Amino acid sequence: MENAQLWQRYQDWLYYDPDLNFYLDISRMRFSDQLVEEMQPQFQKAFQDLADLEAGAIANPDEDRMVGHYWLRNPDLAPNAELKAEITETLEKIKTFSAQVHSGYIHPPQETRFTDVISVGIGGSALGPQFVSQALAPLEATLNLHFIDNTDPAGIDHLLDQMRDRLATTLVLVISKSGGTPETRNGMVEVKAAYQAQNLDFGSHAVAITGKGSKLEQMATTEGWITTFPMHDWVGGRTSEMSAVGLVPAALQGIDIDAMLEGAKAMDTLTRKPELKTNPAALLSLAWYAVGNGKGEKDMVVLPYKDSLSLFSRYLQQLVMESLGKEKDLDGNTVYQGIAVYGNKGSTDQHAYVQQLREGVPNFFATFIEVLKDREGTSPEVEAGATAGDFLSGLLQGTRLALYENHRDSITITVDEVTPRTIGALIALYERAVGLYASLVNINAYHQPGVEAGKKAAASVLDLQRDVVAVLQAESGSLSLSEIAEKVNAEEKVEVIYKIIRHLHSNGRGVKVEGNWGQPSSLKVSV
Repeated sequence: MENAQLWQRYQDWLYYDPDLNFYLDISRMRFSDQLVEEMQPQFQKAFQDLADLEAGAIANPDEDRMVGHYWLRNPDLAPNAELKAEITETLEKIKTFSAQVHSGYIHPPQETRFTDVISVGIGGSALGPQFVSQALAPLEATLNLHFIDNTDPAGIDHLLDQMRDRLATTLVLVISKSGGTPETRNGMVEVKAAYQAQNLDFGSHAVAITGKGSKLEQMATTEGWITTFPMHDWVGGRTSEMSAVGLVPAALQGIDIDAMLEGAKAMDTLTRKPELKTNPAALLSLAWYAVGNGKGEKDMVVLPYKDSLSLFSRYLQQLVMESLGKEKDLDGNTVYQGIAVYGNKGSTDQHAYVQQLREGVPNFFATFIEVLKDREGTSPEVEAGATAGDFLSGLLQGTRLALYENHRDSITITVDEVTPRTIGALIALYERAVGLYASLVNINAYHQPGVEAGKKAAASVLDLQRDVVAVLQAESGSLSLSEIAEKVNAEEKVEVIYKIIRHLHSNGRGVKVEGNWGQPSSLKVSV
């Protein structure tokens, strides 16, 4: 396509909202006018599906739940007065709590102020708060925020060792809807043990963000934790940043949560328009559909050209892949849907994997995130007539051009600067785009059977481990792996038993092993 035609296509497909100072450019995605015309009925259905969702339709039939994260930034949309009150009361409680922590009204025993926060959560309970913290936390944040987002003992040790001298002034957020998520429970137990080792009362430092009536809420009440905040059953983890999950840690860091909610509300309004060209989320979903033939045939590479947005790709990875990665469609057909997401930041990746993007396997499309404002204040020239920010902008434009010239498509999202309002808008944009795309490909974006299957499989391994240990403890001599498997009625799981024994032995858990680890059938195991 000639430059004049590209310029015209850019103008034809450029979306701009002056209120948010937000631009979306899908002109470098090679879709045809014919496809756009053919998809009009699908889009009208998608717009209606999203409207039904906001009105309170059951969108997660597996758990008989509504999906209402949109109500969090506009409680007037909630389907009944009870839910509206729940949202507004929680928001006021978050603001009051963070103000009382900042002022020292809420403080740890024998100390005047909290100085740090440890947030214990996983998946959506960690990725959103991590992204927002990196993007928006001021240099002199009111409290320093740290995360335990895995059940890795070495990682937990590393953080707790860093925090050893400040545990007495550290607030702990434990975030789990059910209270039974193993990784979060494990982190909480480890942190609690660290407090007990210093003779500190954990409850006087702890806050629960959890479902009403959950095991965690009951524990927090029994043990006299500082307070609890609700996790609504109609908000999924990957869309929970605008709930207490994301707003409590953000408010504690001094981030303007009202502005973040307002930005999300503004984007929600823009993406309710039932017309493709005036709806930025619809434009995104069109581009995704076209480039992947509605089957996710190409990966989404997210390249934000701003250090503060470097976690955006990880945040979108969960939002997009957990929402769209489905084996079955709504009619029960096997479809294997999904869009793989990866990325880091520009221009770092121009010295890393952009070489492959430019010349390797053309199995992706890029999404550039451009921030117009370089920094607060003026920039020195790094060479005649050019600043570091000019180079960053030039590298983005050059990479976009180089990719297109070699038949690799891209989307460009442009914002004026990184602010709470902007971040709220970006989060809402992708939440809405995921919902519309799911409708276009006839899947349910709001359940995650694969995640639940993984949890059940992990639990079965731990159950098997308990059985194995019990058998070994009951034996006076040693047993082979096959003998252990027979005694626990799990002959088909001898490989899993081998790995259980190997892990227990490596960690000094009282298991004695003779034989060659490289020849599993030679091993003799005892306790």
